[in-house]
Amino acid sequence: MNTTPLPLRAGQLTVAGMFQQQVARHPDRVALECEGRQLSYQALARRVDSVAGALLAQGLQRGDRMAILSENRLEYAELEMVAAQLGLVLACQNWRQSDSELEYCIRLVSPRILFYSARQADAVGRIDHGVAQTINLDQSYEALASGAASAADPSAPDLDPETGLVILYTSGTTGMPKGALISQRAMIARSVIARLDSPVQPGDSFIAWAPMFHMVSTDTVYATLMSGGKVIVMDGLEVEKLVEVTSREFIGHLTLMPGMIDRVIEEIDRSGLKPKGARSIGCMADLVPAAQIARVTTLYQAPFRNSFGSTETGGAPASRGTIAVGVWPESLSKQQNSHCQIKLVDENDVEVEDGQPGELAFRGPSLFSGYWDADETNAQDFRQGWFHMGDVFVRNPDGTLDFVDRRKYLIKSGGENIYPAEIERVLLADARVLEAVVVRRPDARWGEVPVAFVARLDETLSADDVKSLCRGKIAGYKLPKDVVFIGLEEFPRSTTGKVKRHELEQRLGAARLHAAR
Repeated sequence: MNTTPLPLRAGQLTVAGMFQQQVARHPDRVALECEGRQLSYQALARRVDSVAGALLAQGLQRGDRMAILSENRLEYAELEMVAAQLGLVLACQNWRQSDSELEYCIRLVSPRILFYSARQADAVGRIDHGVAQTINLDQSYEALASGAASAADPSAPDLDPETGLVILYTSGTTGMPKGALISQRAMIARSVIARLDSPVQPGDSFIAWAPMFHMVSTDTVYATLMSGGKVIVMDGLEVEKLVEVTSREFIGHLTLMPGMIDRVIEEIDRSGLKPKGARSIGCMADLVPAAQIARVTTLYQAPFRNSFGSTETGGAPASRGTIAVGVWPESLSKQQNSHCQIKLVDENDVEVEDGQPGELAFRGPSLFSGYWDADETNAQDFRQGWFHMGDVFVRNPDGTLDFVDRRKYLIKSGGENIYPAEIERVLLADARVLEAVVVRRPDARWGEVPVAFVARLDETLSADDVKSLCRGKIAGYKLPKDVVFIGLEEFPRSTTGKVKRHELEQRLGAARLHAAR
């Protein structure tokens, strides 16, 4: 029985409640589209009801976890809405992980049921996941979804908004991944903040090509279905298909990740297809060469989102600003989002003055509910009532924020602090540089020194040229001590397009060992 006092209950919103409003208003509007298959809002609601009823009949209760291991598909979005309706938690597994990582992530959350696609069947069979019931999305799932619509939990609209909704896993570059629990309250807040601080409008379409085990797709799938838009589900990044879809569909926000934008530009030039347009495009502008930003915004006639957010916070805390169409940005200062509080603190959690680097601490309704089964980590990261993000910023006198770097990427060289992003921004501003990533290398004299990995457009660009780009723009001790030229495709990337710095550092170590031998 729900024990929430009645006056408080009347002030609550749930994801399922907002979705049902769209079903009532736009029953025949397309909600999901994938590979030529479409589901209207009414048809989607019926399938969600059927699956929800079947799971209730099997004894699943509020707070129970379901795990899903699958590529992007319609059934993935259906299960996200089932979780919202029943108060279950959907743990979204990263199919790119190793068997040991995958087994760890599934066992961490002790799911009652594991949904998987035929493509992932071998992985499910290899690992010791410990889940008693498994359902193949390409076989037995359809019987659940197409059966007679069963009456789902009638009190579902009265769920406490703090009820968990999804678990998304953070990257495990320094250890095993952590499971970030995101509540219905946080998901609604993320949708509200995105609508308030961006040009995206209710009813706009969204292309979910990025893996739905990441917030970049899952957050926006929920936001779109809560606001009456169409979600176009794509099975990963297929550049030709992405360009074709955007030539016939106007998109609210088009997700374009670092490392893929040059391919989109090339495909538009090759195909001759003209984008129909978007209200905004892109993300993580700090990681994208300025020339690419200027060109792709011109092609789509849409501003580039100058964002900074995380799995834990959503698009906030600093994703309000955009880069205008055709502009080669000289500054990437960020604007704080609405409906959140931030402060920048030093190592002792004392707030720093403007112009001084400090770790960003965050408060706001879009914040996650902590890492699953990680009391010690939560106590550290949520100390003094603020979530400490591990990202270093400088606040300018006008209130804008300049990203410095991840705190863990800090290079300590001869007692001086060097943040790789300071060097990378200088290098990426040159038209001859396609990509630049700076990592640390152990040094007998200085402790650590910066080394730059560079992908170049102009093969005549030399290591001395790269170092010359930095002289006079950053302090001398920050100059890269070495430059390693590699191809753009050689940069190891995560599923969100971020370069895996630890793998580049390992490459440096292997090269030094080989030279020593």
